[in-house]
Amino acid sequence: MFLVSAMFRLNEKESAILKKLSTPVKIQDFLDSLPRNCEKNGDTCLSPRGVLREKKAHCIEAALLAAAALWFHGEEPLVMDFRASKEDYDHVVALYKINGYWGAISKTNHVGLRWRDPVYKTIRELAMSYFHEYLHDTTHKKTLREYSRPINLKKFGVEWITVEENLFDLAQKIDDAFHFPIAPKKNLRLIRPADKMERKANKLVEWRKKDPRT
Repeated sequence: MFLVSAMFRLNEKESAILKKLSTPVKIQDFLDSLPRNCEKNGDTCLSPRGVLREKKAHCIEAALLAAAALWFHGEEPLVMDFRASKEDYDHVVALYKINGYWGAISKTNHVGLRWRDPVYKTIRELAMSYFHEYLHDTTHKKTLREYSRPINLKKFGVEWITVEENLFDLAQKIDDAFHFPIAPKKNLRLIRPADKMERKANKLVEWRKKDPRT
């Protein structure tokens, strides 16, 4: 662990936290304990170091921290990017694989785009598990349109783990990765709007912007 900490340029406190995050479940539980980063002072893309310092995160910030924790424990630091239609936000999750099956670590403020257990044989299976609940906050339309292949963050070095600047360039590289379409455009015209119960569930949020912790 000492060599890994040195390679990642982690301080003692950061190393101690990542050492405890030894499984995907423990990583997810830790991310769930963090408030949502509502970016009250402007857009951010915090590094894992920034998240640990600020004690809050939004989706890509949490995915990067999860990937760093997986790498710390000898796993591949993989993420997957979801592209939504123009009116909605994209989403990023960290990926893990156990016994040949994929799962996902995810932070979101809503019900649907959360953790996924390792029960998906392919990346497409995993991506499609998010389609039905990928709803716009106010229109409640189903907006997921594309998903990327797994992106291994090793190819970007280790600086992203502890850099103090926002990782907007890394976020753009993740967005620039090759993406697969969810379905042909003619099928997208046939999507049924969310019903009354689905819209009601979609209004549930975990963290309010007025909460000082966010």
